[in-house]
This record gives sequence, C-alpha cells and structure tokens, in this order.
Amino acid sequence: MKTYFRLLSFAQPIARFAVPYIIFTVLGVIFNTLNLALLAPLMSTLFNNNKDGAEVIQRPDNWDVTGLLNYYAQQANDTYGPHGALQIVCGVIVTSILLSNIFKYFSQRVMENLRIHTLLNLRKTVFNNVMNLHTGYFSNQRKGDIISKIASDVQVVQFSVTGTLQVVFKEPLQLLAYVFMLFATSAKLTFFAILVIPISAFIISKIVKRLKEQATMAQHLFGLMISYLDEALSGIKIIKAFNATEDIKEKFHQENIRYSELGRKMARRQQLSGPVSEFLGVTMVAIIVLYGGSLILDNQSDLSVSKFVAYIALFSQVMRPAKALTDSFSTIHAGIAAGERVLDLIDEKPEIQDAPNAVDLKEFNHSLKLENVSFAYQARPVLKSINLTIPKGKTVALVGPSGGGKSTLMDLLPRFIDAQEGSVFIDDLNVKQVKMESLWSLFGVVNQESMLFNDTIYNNIAFGNHTATPEKVEAAARVANAHDFIMDTENGYQSNIGDRGMKLSGGQKQRICIARAVLKNPPIMLLDEATSALDTESEKLVQEALNNLMQNRTSLVIAHRLSTIQKADSIVVLEDGQIVEQGNHSELIARDGLYKRLIDMQTFND
Repeated sequence: MKTYFRLLSFAQPIARFAVPYIIFTVLGVIFNTLNLALLAPLMSTLFNNNKDGAEVIQRPDNWDVTGLLNYYAQQANDTYGPHGALQIVCGVIVTSILLSNIFKYFSQRVMENLRIHTLLNLRKTVFNNVMNLHTGYFSNQRKGDIISKIASDVQVVQFSVTGTLQVVFKEPLQLLAYVFMLFATSAKLTFFAILVIPISAFIISKIVKRLKEQATMAQHLFGLMISYLDEALSGIKIIKAFNATEDIKEKFHQENIRYSELGRKMARRQQLSGPVSEFLGVTMVAIIVLYGGSLILDNQSDLSVSKFVAYIALFSQVMRPAKALTDSFSTIHAGIAAGERVLDLIDEKPEIQDAPNAVDLKEFNHSLKLENVSFAYQARPVLKSINLTIPKGKTVALVGPSGGGKSTLMDLLPRFIDAQEGSVFIDDLNVKQVKMESLWSLFGVVNQESMLFNDTIYNNIAFGNHTATPEKVEAAARVANAHDFIMDTENGYQSNIGDRGMKLSGGQKQRICIARAVLKNPPIMLLDEATSALDTESEKLVQEALNNLMQNRTSLVIAHRLSTIQKADSIVVLEDGQIVEQGNHSELIARDGLYKRLIDMQTFND
C-alpha cells in the first residue's frame, strides 16, 4: 500500500478532485440504489389495489425503505386511483434513473480529470528525473527499458491506480448501500445471504495471487522488446549489410513469444475472476430465492411478495460492486508492479550533483587544470595520476592509442563524470564547487558522432540558445562552412533533417554540429575527433571552420588525423591512462618516442 499511496501523491492537489467526486458519487449511489428499491412500490401498485383480500400496508416505524415506498404508493393509489398511482410511480422511477446517470456522468468526468492530471504529473516527474541523471547512468542501462518505464509503465499505472481509486471508493459505498437496504428489508434473510461475499473474495484472492510477480516480469520483457526494436531501427543499414535480417527477426520474435505467453497466463487469471464471482453470485441468488420463497409460501416471513421481489433485485446487484472490487485487486497488481518500476526511476539520484555551497561561474579567465586525477570504470583503471594544465587561449591536442583515456579525460572537464581521485580546477576553483549549469555554459562540444535531432536545420543550430535570431544562425552556419549546402536543401534552414540527421551526409551533419557550437560562442571548446567522419573535401571545409572556431578560445582536441592537431600549441600523448609525452609537433617528432611511432604507423591520416 506504500507504493499505491505514493503513486497517488502525484494527483495533488487531490482535494480539488476528491470533493466533487465524493458528492457526485454519493448522490449517484443513493439514486442508483433507489432505482431497485422502487420495484417494490411498482409491484405493489400493479397487484395491490385495495380490492377484496388486498394487502393493507402500514407505515413502517423503522429503516424499511421498501416498506415506506410501498406505503406511499398505496397512499397515491387511495388518492389518485390505480392509474394515477402507476403514473406517479413510473415518473419517480424515470426521475431517479435520470438523476442517477447524471451524477454518474459527472463523477466519471471528475475521475477522468484526476487520471489525466496524475498521468501528467507522473510522466513529467519521471522524465525530469531521467534528464537530471548523470551521463554515466545511461552507460549501464538499456535505453529501451527506460523508454518502457516512461511510456508503457506510466500508462499502466494511470489506469490501474486511478481506476482502482474510483473502485475502492464508489463500489464499497454502493455495496454498503445495497447491504443497508437488504438489512432494512429483511435482516434474517440478509444474514444468511451475506456469506457469499467473503467466500467469493477468498476464492478470487487465490486466483490472482501470482499476478503481481507476473506483471513485474511482463514489464521487464516489454522493456527488452523496446530495446531490441530501438537497436534494430538504429542499425538497419548494418543489419542489411551483414545479411542479419533473419537473425534480428528471430531474436525479436523469441522475446515477443515470451512476452505474449506471459500475457496469456496473466489474462487467464484476470479473466477467471469475473466468471467465478458471477457464478457464485447467481448461485447465491438462486439459494436466496429458494430459501426466501419457501418462507413466504409457508407463511413464516413478514416479507410481502413485492418486497421480496425488490429484495431479490437488490441482492442480485450486490455481486456487481463485489465483482468490481475483486477485479480491481487483480488489476492493481499490474499497476503496483509498473508503479514500482516507475518509482525506481524517480528515486534514482544522480551521482554528480551541485554542492550545497556551489557558486555560479560567469567567465573563464586563466586555465583548466587536472591534479593527480585518476578514474576507473568498474575497477578497470582508465586514467592514472594525470597532471595537466590547459592555459586560456591555447589549443591542446590529445593523441594516443585507442583506449588510452582521451575521451574520459575530456569528460572530466565539464563534469560529465567525476574523478575518483585528484581534482579538476577551472580558474583555481574546483569544478565540484561550481554549479553544473554555469560550468556547462562555458563549454562547447563537438563529438565524433554527430548528435542531431529530428527537427529543422535552424532549430538544430539554435538548439538550447534562446537568444538566437535568423541572422545569428546564418552567421554561425557561414563560419562552419554550412550555409551553401543548407541553401541547396528544399526548404533551406527550415528543412527537416530526419531522425538523427539521416537526410544529411556525414560531413554536412558535422558542420551543423560545429555551427551549433559557433552560435553558443563558448570560451572553451571540446572537440572529440570532430573531423574523423569526413571525406577529404569536407575535412578541408570543416578544418577551416574549426580553425575559425578555435581562434581566441581555449580548445581541447582529440584527433587521429595529423592535419587536425599539428598546429596545436601543445600535444599530450596518452598511453594506458598516463601522459607519456607532451610538447608541440616538432618537439615530439624530434624525441623519436611514441608520437613518432604513431606517425610512422600512419595512425594519423593526412
């Protein structure tokens, strides 16, 4: 129940919905119960017209509602005659049904507003927390599982939890109203009849016992399917190039079978509860008719025929809210299981957060510095006691064999990851004492893999820049040598580039990314193999743009091409997580060390 009430907290302010819902539901239950109780005066009016031997109805002095209705029906019969009384009774029944449905409609509207409000808050909270998580979190998680939690699990929660909220208030209230009417009509008969409810609940509980465990597994399998789907769509070219289409189909199909089989088992259990409870209800009604009818036939009961008919009608409806309650127990298991997965994602805290006394850093004045920095991925050392200073306005290139720790070192500067030992400083201020958003504002990033969004070229260049204007965007595109090819597209800057920029070539995508960095105009640039995806012609255009971009800026560059780094002020050679050489191009060539061997092996390509 702790999970349930926590999920319910996303409905705040719940009083705005609860008060009108309670009012409408109570009124709806009253008139819905009255609809069945009105069968008694209808029967009395039809078959008891004060003829010889007709039953004379006395006004009851207790809570016998059906007896009271019978009494007023007889009074109407005495005053207006049989036809007049019949018209009045039918008019009251129609009015009662109309009011019952009006209040039912308004209560459902309020509950739907509550459901949508809860879904909005829950999905917003989940997505906001995911966006706040540190980048390292996503390296250890399946993207499909995260998508499944945000999309599918939240959807399950909203229908099961808020739907159950409706059931657990309305149906018990309706059940109590029916039970009250039954006791008021015949306590003796009701004590005998009411045994069916706990019997039914016990049997249903046995049926749905394993539903929560199955629901948790079902959500996990659905996340796996989404992961496979995402991988298949992202790697469709590689799949076809390696003739692996059938393998991928079979992999997805096997997961689909597992998910479907589990869904079939859950459905069997859920669907079994309805027929069982309905069978128990009908059986009990038959027993009540047999028992109560025998009492009336043997003149051992004070029930009249009209009251007994109303009693049977009321009791036949008792199983409806009872059935809804038992069905909700099976539904809520799926909701709680999905809710726990969603709450796990909400409870996930970023490992990297602002310190309580963190400060805003508005500008970069002196240098970036790493002191005795070490970092390891899952106990595997990547950086070992790195000491490096990057003065303002200088370009520093990181080179070395793959796996040497270049990208990890670069990620430490904007605090995408935190050093496990040592410290990173910006202007002699530890980056852990700087608010991350102000720190990020000082960096521009261009990665090896061009990260673009399914949007227009204009919006991709202006991404995250709320002060961008068409003139500024065009100027940035010109610096990045992107303006000409942009104007050759169908709609210019308003052309959509497709999912991840699939409508553009590798060089075009990279130039859009560079234009985005140019528009941000940060004092520090991080370039992670920014020209590695380009052909020779595109590289020349982009290299010119990069040279323009790096002027009067502090730049840290990772590259495997000599043309990218030979003009750097300093070249840092990394091997096995350690700095083994440092100097400019000429100095390192003269030393005849690792850098020279890398050049000779043509690791760098002009």
